[in-house]
Amino acid sequence: MPFNKITDELFQQFEKITGKDFLFRDDDNLENYSHDETEDLRYKPELVAKPADSIQVSQLLKLCNEHRIPVTPRGAGTGLSGGALPVFGGLLISMERFNKILDIDEQNLQATLEPGVITEVFIDSAAEKGLLYPVDPASKGSCFIGGNISHGSGGPRVVKYGTIREYVLNLEIVLPNGEIIWTGANTLKYASGYNLTQLIIGSEGTLGIVTKIVVKLIPKPTQDVLMLASFATNEDACAAVSAIFRAGVIPSTLEFMERRGVEWVIEYDHIQFELKDGIDAFLLIELDGNNLDILFNDAEKVNEVLEANNCMDVLFADTSSQKEELWRIRRTMAVSVKSNSVYKEEDTVVPRAALPQLINGIKAIGNAYGFQSICYGHAGDGNLHVNIIKGGMTDEDWNTKLKDGIREIFELTVKLGGTISGEHGIGLVQKDYMPVKYSDVNLGIMRGIKSVFDPNGILNPGKIF
Repeated sequence: MPFNKITDELFQQFEKITGKDFLFRDDDNLENYSHDETEDLRYKPELVAKPADSIQVSQLLKLCNEHRIPVTPRGAGTGLSGGALPVFGGLLISMERFNKILDIDEQNLQATLEPGVITEVFIDSAAEKGLLYPVDPASKGSCFIGGNISHGSGGPRVVKYGTIREYVLNLEIVLPNGEIIWTGANTLKYASGYNLTQLIIGSEGTLGIVTKIVVKLIPKPTQDVLMLASFATNEDACAAVSAIFRAGVIPSTLEFMERRGVEWVIEYDHIQFELKDGIDAFLLIELDGNNLDILFNDAEKVNEVLEANNCMDVLFADTSSQKEELWRIRRTMAVSVKSNSVYKEEDTVVPRAALPQLINGIKAIGNAYGFQSICYGHAGDGNLHVNIIKGGMTDEDWNTKLKDGIREIFELTVKLGGTISGEHGIGLVQKDYMPVKYSDVNLGIMRGIKSVFDPNGILNPGKIF
């Protein structure tokens, strides 16, 4: 469906809605909003608007829908799938002014907030009241909670506490035609027709723009134990993951890291950490709760499992500073890898017992195509981030053959019972791989849902399909 350009007359109408101080079309601003954290892709919008409330969002969308102007909603721009890129130009709506925590209801263990709140700010605000919001993606210090909802984000604590889907109760959204609705109810149970809240989560801004969020909270655990287990091979480390759960222990986090990734972190962030010879992989394992005796008992069970799975060494973090240093290694890994080489990051997820086959397959595919890879991620829920490193590949092979290698990785992932994204979303860069996972029937249903919400196709066009 063809889109129209923003005329001077439309610009003036937009300006009446937001005020001239919150509407931008100068080159510097258009450039700033032309990219996210996805490789080197650039798409400039024609105009950037920064509305203040749902009424302004509604008025902007209504005008764009009437005049067939494409609209791209944007959070903090930390996404890794190109979901916030305005590929058709048009109007980019930045949600950065929606930055208020409206209420933390300690009686009902709920909070109401706006989508432009930085995730870590909300986590810390809840923690001050003894409450836990456990969804903590690696970019929590800069990403917006609205973006987390758009991508169905997770993070290290998904393994015990679940993804953001487990915590969002209700959403206020603005539909492409300007209508404002609430998707559900502020209740822990919901059996009242189709669950529109769950439909919006992970829809990547293609169905509506989220303007208010109601989430549930839980009491914050008071104690935790952190251990770093070392292995001679990736396969041994990955095999130990499933064994820990079969032993009856559910860690609060269980992260996998390859040796080379740790080496790059040490070099990039100047972390003091001794890498012993013969170690190729690590598991970072955290247990949390309110009783240290129980945690230590679980830690002993985990240690027994690790020993039975060829673990070479286990380091227990004795102090808060040691815990912080170990977490720093994991949280710095993505930026460390990016600083070292031309790369492309993929987001695979399989049933956790299939992790050894997945990582073996990834390495074999890399050898066949000539690229290297550094794998790390949330092993406890089977979510492996694959950073593909150009290495010795020629520019021509990188630009022409790499897609075939990535397709093989996704085909392997699906064959193992997994899917092509665990938490990064599909957006722009992964949409060509959707048929690897989904049949024409599946994709047709998804397109049908899109057309019901957005018959003119103005909202975040060019994404997912």
